Amino acid sequence: MSLFKPGNRPTLRSVIGRGHLIVALVAVAMASISLTLLGVLALRVYADHNLHLIARSINYTVEAAVVFNDKSAASEALALIASTEEVADAQVLDEQGTLLARWERPETGFFSDLEMQIAKAFLEKPISMPIVHQGQAIGSIQLTGHGGSLLRFLLSGLLGIVLCTAVSAWVALYLARRQLRAITGPLRSLAFVAHAARSERAFDQRVPPAAIAELDNLGNDFNALLDELESWQTHLRSENETLAHQASHDSLTGLPNRAFFEGRLIRALRNANKLNEQVAVLFLDSDRFKEINDGFGHAAGDAVLVAVANRVRAQLREGDLVARLGGDEFAVLLTPLHRIEDAEWIADKIITSMEVPIPLPGDTQVLTSLSIGIAVYPDHGTTPGALLNAADAAMYQAKRLSRGAQHTAGSEHSVADVQTRS
Repeated sequence: MSLFKPGNRPTLRSVIGRGHLIVALVAVAMASISLTLLGVLALRVYADHNLHLIARSINYTVEAAVVFNDKSAASEALALIASTEEVADAQVLDEQGTLLARWERPETGFFSDLEMQIAKAFLEKPISMPIVHQGQAIGSIQLTGHGGSLLRFLLSGLLGIVLCTAVSAWVALYLARRQLRAITGPLRSLAFVAHAARSERAFDQRVPPAAIAELDNLGNDFNALLDELESWQTHLRSENETLAHQASHDSLTGLPNRAFFEGRLIRALRNANKLNEQVAVLFLDSDRFKEINDGFGHAAGDAVLVAVANRVRAQLREGDLVARLGGDEFAVLLTPLHRIEDAEWIADKIITSMEVPIPLPGDTQVLTSLSIGIAVYPDHGTTPGALLNAADAAMYQAKRLSRGAQHTAGSEHSVADVQTRS
């Protein structure tokens, strides 16, 4: 089970940016703490050495006063030196350990107490140095260090840590943004292209080159996959178009088949009904096809069908349609039709085009003719089936009266009269 909901998942940018910031802050903090500890140790050594030097100076200064047991002179000499050094408390003792002189740094409030606490926590314990006169110990000096320098050092170190942390955080964020652009930029492009390929089938898009080698290799592999998908899609589209064409067209003549013709006829009738127009359907049948097919073979019959298809197509207007319904039967859709005479005129052109002999395989030529029946919407039918049946019946009427002629459904004129008028 996922720990994050889809809307609550952190982004790669936020994860990497947070990681850079944490690493930078930890590194700066560790370095600052290490430097502070080293500084405290160095200061501790320095303070101890300084106390010994101060003790020697006081030793030389108060030696005479201790010899003569002059407390006033000892106090004056002690105060003269201790007041100018990092000393919190200084005592001069005689040989029996009796206090001869003492100097204490005056208290100045909270910071003085804080300095003393820091001195007790981090500095060495008070030092004791004997006072020697002519090779014999005549007293001793006890000094306690003052924590003022250490406090100032710690405060300055803390300020340095804060400043270094702030600067490091800014630098880390700046560098993180630069790295994030180099990482998330190509990944964002890859995600965009992948989404487009998945949702829109946009296999023609490509991932741009990346500066990072691994991301660039990933983009190249993804682009190669898109190349294969695009090639597959093109091949599949071509196959689908071929199959669709084969399903709706005659393989021999290349003309639309009955299903395609009926679909176009349905749309034409629907449009004519809206615009109050006329539509004509011509039903064509070859008069000598069976004779030619039986006498010269199927190859000759195929040649005749191809020639008929080409010649009929050449006589039509740009928006008209010719289809092979099956065998030697063809149908023509004339839309829009302004007058019935226009349909009869086109039928005459088609009949005339068949007066030229058709070449057959083997240097043989034959003559054939077409019988044409004409039906007009809405006069002879208001449905595709009714129009086709009316045109078919008119074609058989033309064939009975005279082959190679035309006849309009519902017409009382003979074919000879029609031909005479034309």
